Amino acid sequence: MDPVSFDTHPTRYHHWSLDIEGEVARLTMAVDGEHPHRDGYELKLNSYDLSVDIELADALERLRFEHPEVRVVVVTGNLEERVFCAGANIYMLASSSHSFKVNFCKFTNETRLGVEDASDNSGLRFLAACNGTTAGGGYELALACDRIVLVDDGSSAVSFPETPLLAVLPGTGGLTRLVDKRKVRRDRADVFSTVEEGIKGKRAVKWGLVDDIAPRSKFDAKIAEHAKGLATEVADVPRGPAVELAPLDVARDGDKLSWKYVELNLDRDARTAELTVRAPEEAPPADAAGMVAQGADLWALRCFRELDAALLHLRFNEQEIGLVTVHTRGDAAHVLAADDAVEAHRGANGFVREVALFQARTLRRFDLTAKSFFSVVDQGACFAGSLLELALASDRVYMLEDEDGEVGVFVSPANAGRLPMPNGLTRLQSRFLAEPKRTDDVLARIGEGLIETTDADDLGLATIVADDIDFEDELRIAVEERAAMSPDALTGMEASLRFAGPETLATKIFGRLSAWQNWIFTRPNAIGEKGALSVYGKPERPSFDWRRV
Repeated sequence: MDPVSFDTHPTRYHHWSLDIEGEVARLTMAVDGEHPHRDGYELKLNSYDLSVDIELADALERLRFEHPEVRVVVVTGNLEERVFCAGANIYMLASSSHSFKVNFCKFTNETRLGVEDASDNSGLRFLAACNGTTAGGGYELALACDRIVLVDDGSSAVSFPETPLLAVLPGTGGLTRLVDKRKVRRDRADVFSTVEEGIKGKRAVKWGLVDDIAPRSKFDAKIAEHAKGLATEVADVPRGPAVELAPLDVARDGDKLSWKYVELNLDRDARTAELTVRAPEEAPPADAAGMVAQGADLWALRCFRELDAALLHLRFNEQEIGLVTVHTRGDAAHVLAADDAVEAHRGANGFVREVALFQARTLRRFDLTAKSFFSVVDQGACFAGSLLELALASDRVYMLEDEDGEVGVFVSPANAGRLPMPNGLTRLQSRFLAEPKRTDDVLARIGEGLIETTDADDLGLATIVADDIDFEDELRIAVEERAAMSPDALTGMEASLRFAGPETLATKIFGRLSAWQNWIFTRPNAIGEKGALSVYGKPERPSFDWRRV
């Protein structure tokens, strides 16, 4: 199979249309069954697969960068069968590998969290116009929106049929958003999540599953009314200027993928990879006008878009790669200048704000990627500010003890709060939960230049420090040992260790809901020869092992 590509554009969409009319955007799902992500199934009834969600993720980014005039996004369907969205395509799930299913769910979760991030930070409101059947992942998409309006036509319902019908979970945040975001009563949520046909009409409103209903004859008028109301609620944030997101060029040379600032070298035999991120070649513009003029080529945006592309490539196309060593190269002063420029203008310039938010989302994708990450701070490294976050997000940090005092890290305002983890804390706060003063000690070094290896170790920023005699052997042995361990156990271990501190909607989704779905996706009741997911659409009934575990 060809590698999964996440590069697309509205002119190449098969499944969505994006229409802008003043301050209202309309994202319409009309899934083309003839263009699935891969052969072997048909996308019926606005059911979706990875290709559908890649387009949705692209549209969301373009709304934030290319259409700053938009205040309300109406998400709706456009099929004659009166379907908003029937959820993830069941035949796609049944025929996919376990790892693909899990990564697919993770990507869709991140996309829906992106909807909520845009609502929280970008002056957007999302209105789910559920103009027909809204099932499973379709309802999960609606739940990510700020408001849900369901057509009241006597047949259209919202539903979570996954547990009764397929013996799996609504794994794209549905259960968590049901009780945490919409605060649906536990007993009602229990009924709703175990009734195949779902809930419709006035009961859906009464139970808090939707915000409003309207008959089909008045549905469009009701949506227009809600869109107008939502537009008045939008936070008064700086908007624009608009910047086009140009495609990212990547060069492929054997086992090496090279973007302008990011390089990925793969050693498939050893199941390892080297990820190298480069600083800008010169100091970036310090003024907002200069930053906007560079647009999508601005290092602070392009570098992190390339990093995002590399992470998605590792997830979907290099599933046997278990360990990634993270390297940085270039002039740290240029990274610090880029961070200072973003910090200075993100509060007053809409484009710069979106750059900062995109950096944060990319780093959270790094946090959530099921690979081991070892950052390597050596000669020529520039783990500074926003790039220091890569080291703080890594499972270990190996630092070279250099006699000349030229190796170390740099702190910038980027480390002080604008790049939060899924738990809502900074990576420094998460690192030093037991010793919060250490966070203050590190941030006190902003503007003081290089924090040499010995000082960085004293501050708690290094995991292993070794001199130039032992450094390469220390790192080599650690890499070989890690690559030899069970990836199943490591994934569970890393996910448990990375998110200390408070729980949030995101950590509950990824640490609890996704973890259970991951496990359920391996159980015979779901995917066995007579499991519910395997026999869906066939005449035979599923066969369950009735023991609870």
